[in-house]
Amino acid sequence: MSRIVVFGAGGRAGRRVVAEAAGRGHEVTAVVRSAAAHPGLAAGGVRVVEGDVTDEGSVAAAAQGHDVAVQTTARMDVPSEEFYGAATRALIGGLAEAGVRRLVAVGIGTLLEVSPGVRLLDTPGFPADARAFSLGHAAELDLLRGADGDLDWVVLAPPPVVLDDEAPRTGTYRIGDGRVTEGPFSYADLAVALVDEAEQPRHHRVQVSVSP
Repeated sequence: MSRIVVFGAGGRAGRRVVAEAAGRGHEVTAVVRSAAAHPGLAAGGVRVVEGDVTDEGSVAAAAQGHDVAVQTTARMDVPSEEFYGAATRALIGGLAEAGVRRLVAVGIGTLLEVSPGVRLLDTPGFPADARAFSLGHAAELDLLRGADGDLDWVVLAPPPVVLDDEAPRTGTYRIGDGRVTEGPFSYADLAVALVDEAEQPRHHRVQVSVSP
């Protein structure tokens, strides 16, 4: 049994990760901005705490005593590069302070390549608003790749489609390389892949694709 802290636990991916990890018998801490907004998270022995993933001290406090962190946060009310840059720097510093060596993060499929060296977001005609959001995840990845220290991270990038929040858990998925994949794909099975990497790390300091 592991002690897993989930940042962004109130979101669509985060809720699924919390349920998946708790269902496997792990000790789970769910980090949200407002505990009152997510009363159902505390089921099954899950510990719910309030925290700010963009604040290093808050990250360190929430992560203290855990074995692995899962990053599922997203903000649509803050410029993407600003948010993911701040969150990644806080995670790198805060997890080091807390002694947490493993980070499993949700990525975005638009950073995967359609051909060698060409990411989907760099293709002609790619929507400007989607590109702006994707660049936040690109900043996150650059910061992780450049991080010093002992942080063992992996970013799982699902297909560049709207993930299904209603589809049931199948428990199956495929891990690929840096090439773009196709959907449909569900949050439930994304959570399975994330918790699998939290339980038994198979990929280290790399972005990989996850797909049906």
